[in-house]
Amino acid sequence: MNEILILDCTLRDGGYINNWNFGKKAIRDIIFNLERSGLDIIERGFLQDKPYNSDIALFNNVDQIAQLITPKKQGVLYVAMIALGDIEPEKIKPYDGTSIDGIRLTFHKEDWKPAKIAAEILIDKGYKVFVQPVGTTTYSDTEFLSLIEEVNKLHPYAFYLVDTLGKLYRNDLLRLFFMVENNLLPDICVGLHSHNNLQLSFSNAQELLRINVKRPIILDTSVFGMGRGAGNLPTELLAKFMNENIAPKYQVTPLLTIVDRYLNAIYARTPWGYSAPYFLASTSDCHPNYATYLMNKETLGVEDISKILNDIPEEHRGLYHEDLVERLYLEFQNHKVDDNNVYRQLSIELRGRTALLLAPGRSIQTCNKEIQDYIKKNQPVVFSVNFVPQNIPTDFLFISNLKRLEMLSPVQNEDIKIIVTSNLKDHLVGDYLCVDYANLLGEGREADNAGAMLIRMLEKCKVKLISLAGFDGFHSGAEDNYYINNLQRRLDSLEVQQKNEDIGRQLRQASLHLNLNFITETKYLL
Repeated sequence: MNEILILDCTLRDGGYINNWNFGKKAIRDIIFNLERSGLDIIERGFLQDKPYNSDIALFNNVDQIAQLITPKKQGVLYVAMIALGDIEPEKIKPYDGTSIDGIRLTFHKEDWKPAKIAAEILIDKGYKVFVQPVGTTTYSDTEFLSLIEEVNKLHPYAFYLVDTLGKLYRNDLLRLFFMVENNLLPDICVGLHSHNNLQLSFSNAQELLRINVKRPIILDTSVFGMGRGAGNLPTELLAKFMNENIAPKYQVTPLLTIVDRYLNAIYARTPWGYSAPYFLASTSDCHPNYATYLMNKETLGVEDISKILNDIPEEHRGLYHEDLVERLYLEFQNHKVDDNNVYRQLSIELRGRTALLLAPGRSIQTCNKEIQDYIKKNQPVVFSVNFVPQNIPTDFLFISNLKRLEMLSPVQNEDIKIIVTSNLKDHLVGDYLCVDYANLLGEGREADNAGAMLIRMLEKCKVKLISLAGFDGFHSGAEDNYYINNLQRRLDSLEVQQKNEDIGRQLRQASLHLNLNFITETKYLL
């Protein structure tokens, strides 16, 4: 029977979710329950050359880790990870048995030479070194075999298949595994670290369990699947499967205790797991943050997101560059038009009038009477933003968002005039006014917020007073964000705060030369 080792990386890979801020007590208790469960290898976190905080699972020397794992449980291998460049290997104290036993070294393909030097130093210091090339699927067969040959010369404790994008299907996994099995020295362990973008982590682990080889196989997991983006293989799932299908070795209840005491609360604030952005990232062979960035814009359909992802240059797909995806996004949206006649027409219609802007916040429904009374008293020109109100008379519908456009039914009321930004002109037929998209953009995050873009348009039309309703801002509960059900999307607390700050800043910058008046409550931080 194969020797299968479970390596739990909750405190390291899971830390991407909460910036590794588990709290000192929680870190100790998580380690204690991982030990109780009988896991083979426990990863403590990252080693980085940064100031130490005992509440955070990041360390700048191994003595800090020793304080948290003393006394060490017999039979458990304790490890930490170094991302190449985060700390010089010379700064790591030689192994003395009191702290971690092994160091996992992760690196990108182009950095193998310095990674090899770092690994040699760590091996000489007495540590079991795990060689973990990021994005194994990006290697050609020739490159991969050459790397294995170099690893044999190094002779580390373990060599890993790292499925960064979570895209390895069974046949792909087995092809890579047997390349390793047939070429790696027999006394070097083989590990698998997979992400769950396509929900393949559990099935792939089972595939490796079926293979009869003499070398130990290490399978990376995290409790509750906690990990960046789509997450990882849940430790408790693999432990239970191995108990029932191989040998009753692990205690699952301590793992569930970790979920109950700590991870449920983190998940409620910042969820992880399968989602459309991470599916797209995997199928487009790019870093998941690219897809997340575009999805969070909430302006594009999936087909257009896919087009932008496919435009990312090959050499930039593995590492995330926000400035690159922002530029590609704006280039995709930008369609230059001559809108001088449109502004002349709008300026005439708005001369001497105030404007009321309606966004689809829940207050459109809960404060309907106040809005109707305001319209009756002040007779403003009414603009709705990316939606059509059901029972509020509207003069103009402003649309800048393709995703919202696709949700809208054809506007039957001929009294409502349609204004679109130029990124949508190829998606509409019939009568509409078109204004240049790029000229209405702000700067920074949420630069293309529709409400701010409309305010900029009205400022160009010399409107001096703009009232706002339905610009509620965001809440953590999905049902609190919009009065239209199919717009609901659950946000974690950090996203809520960020969006309210960013959109508030865009509204503030857009209205520097005019007066804004909120007639319904808002969470935007102006």
